[in-house]
Amino acid sequence: MNERRKQLLKIEERINYLLQIKDYTNWGNLDVFKRSCETLKQDFYEYSQEELAGELRKLSESIGFLEERAEENLTPMERVRIVRSAQRFSLKDILENVYEDYTELGGENDANVDPAMICAKATITRRIKGKPFTASVMVIGQETGHGEEFRNGGSCKPQGNEKALRYMRVAETEGIPIHFYIFTPGSYPVEEFSGAAQQIARNIYTMSKLRVPMISMISEGGSGGAEAIGLSDYRIMASHGYYSVISPEGAAAIEGKIREGEKVPKELVEVCADRLKLTAKDNLRRKTIDRIIYEPSLGARRDDFAFFAKLRAEMLRATDKVVLSTKSFSALRSYEIRRKKHKPAEEEELQLELPWDLSNTEIERLLALRSKKYMAMGKEAFSGQADQEEGVYNRARVKTEKVYYTLRYDIMKGHKRQVKKVISDFSGEGSVMLKRITEPFITIRELLGRKKKDRPQRLLPYLNGNQEPSQPRLDPLELTDTYTSPLANEDKTVSCPNAEKRGCKDLWIPDLYGEFAGVCETCGHHFPLEHQWYLKNIFDASSIQPFNDGITAENPLHYTGFTERLKKAQKKTGQRAGNMTFHARIDGIEIVVSMLYSDFRNGTVGAAEGEKFCQACSLAKRKKRPLLAYVHTTGGIRIQEGTLGVTQMPKCTMAVREYIDSGGLYIVVYDNNSYAGPVASFLGCSPYQFAIRSSRVGFAGPRVIRETTASDIPPDYHSARNALKRGHIQGIWDRRDFRKNLHKALMTMGSHSLYYRQ
Repeated sequence: MNERRKQLLKIEERINYLLQIKDYTNWGNLDVFKRSCETLKQDFYEYSQEELAGELRKLSESIGFLEERAEENLTPMERVRIVRSAQRFSLKDILENVYEDYTELGGENDANVDPAMICAKATITRRIKGKPFTASVMVIGQETGHGEEFRNGGSCKPQGNEKALRYMRVAETEGIPIHFYIFTPGSYPVEEFSGAAQQIARNIYTMSKLRVPMISMISEGGSGGAEAIGLSDYRIMASHGYYSVISPEGAAAIEGKIREGEKVPKELVEVCADRLKLTAKDNLRRKTIDRIIYEPSLGARRDDFAFFAKLRAEMLRATDKVVLSTKSFSALRSYEIRRKKHKPAEEEELQLELPWDLSNTEIERLLALRSKKYMAMGKEAFSGQADQEEGVYNRARVKTEKVYYTLRYDIMKGHKRQVKKVISDFSGEGSVMLKRITEPFITIRELLGRKKKDRPQRLLPYLNGNQEPSQPRLDPLELTDTYTSPLANEDKTVSCPNAEKRGCKDLWIPDLYGEFAGVCETCGHHFPLEHQWYLKNIFDASSIQPFNDGITAENPLHYTGFTERLKKAQKKTGQRAGNMTFHARIDGIEIVVSMLYSDFRNGTVGAAEGEKFCQACSLAKRKKRPLLAYVHTTGGIRIQEGTLGVTQMPKCTMAVREYIDSGGLYIVVYDNNSYAGPVASFLGCSPYQFAIRSSRVGFAGPRVIRETTASDIPPDYHSARNALKRGHIQGIWDRRDFRKNLHKALMTMGSHSLYYRQ
């Protein structure tokens, strides 16, 4: 009878699973089957063995039929519910069933830096020609747990992502591959520790050049939380998983303009889940993943041991594939791996020996392939080409420039510095020797005759009274004052937000937006100004020269209604994308600028904006110029582009890393509101980040934090001052001193590789 009771409980578990997938609707008369289970449980001992077996068999067959129907017609939102189920396999299940042995690092269970992030040193056995070979790997991933609240559903806090970064570096030191497992709806949006955005940016920046093979498996990939450990050389995705820029509920709240506290309609959530193209097949089609691992019907659960065997084979094959791609001679072994790709997991046994440790040459090849992989992401998601890619002439010009700047600044300038260093060393040694030789003679001369005192020379003419210098010198770093905001045309007064607290007087708008540059003279509060003010007042007159204007934002997912919104933004701004890239000068110093501005879709970043940013990095790297990212406003990654948008986070960070590694100077200046993906990647990874006073910088907005954490936040939670306290930014600038401070940064920061440095 105990066996029959177990069967009944298993059937009840299957019914509950189906109910959860179908959002507890009475699909397929599930309520009837659930009541039948309840009746059998109540009258369990009143049935004979044969009667009970018959009832259980009929019930199991009926549920099996419903499971087949459900699998055939799974909607994207139902896949999301499968992933969120407590019956879903987790990272702990993988560690127990895929790897031979493991040691968890950084704490266990709730005695942990962050229980949502697991790091473990594991061993995995590979069979080569029938013989077992044990290899070490570092396993890093989010742990959702099976209903364990302290796991926070796999949403990592900043300290959890920092723990992951720490053990990535350990793996790099030991030269072992890293296996990432992504089980997260998104990062926990708190600005404690270093801040959620800052820590994710650090992770992505480091991962872009980690010198070991990295393989990732995605079950639930939610936005920036997934990217914190998602950059890898090979990406596998579970067939019933999802990978998205935002949760369907979040997208529905934005699309439906749902007010805080209001319930999001279920129908709209279903529609948004479909529009986001978040399934494994959608992502494979758009090349944001490399391969799908197929699960059993309605997704793998914690006791699907056949799936774990398949996952083990896939992770081994993927690691071998990445390692083999770095080898000079690999044709036959590559064929062997491709041949095994289509065989069942139980037949997977490589007939070749392939050690996972890499030489320095192979590591360089690995990094080059990783860069190429990510730079190609999203290329089909926009229209137009970069200037340097259009026509034979432009391509030839770029190659010529590359040779010229390499010769001039890398080779000749490097040799010049080396010669100067040698001369300086000889001069230093010679001066000491000369001093030793001449010191007795100087002493004798001083004893025989008294040395005349040098009279101090007056460097500047003395001005008395009201006398003015004949040629007054203007400060070239003052604001150029060539543009006055149209906001100054309104003839009325406005109150400062700090008037009650600081006693600020009412401000007359023509003065506020004219002479005062939008700054309260009493407390220094900065009122928002349009991005045109910065274009006209910060850079040298007539120095702005746009490039790559032909790259155009598109609607790659065919998101309903988004094409019209894009055209409206393009017509309003006269721009084709939300990222303006241009050459400019600051007191004669030539720089490359990338500007995200609010007028175009609130400064959101999609494939076009990401491509323009990467091209700006490439140009600044080639011409040895500083790169300024001025963020007038950014609302995050453009959700209507799905994962084609979210992959701009690692792609652009990769471009930044290569630019900085080449000796470039990358400066980021935040203004107004800067949130989400861009701040958590290619903006937040800069070593020199500054914010305009009164701006707000963070990972998630106040509403998202309240809805996620069920707690309120203080009004200054995202203030520039708090960002400075937690180390996200390195300074706060007054808008009126923007030009001066930027010039000072250009002169004092960066390496000798910059074109204007001696």
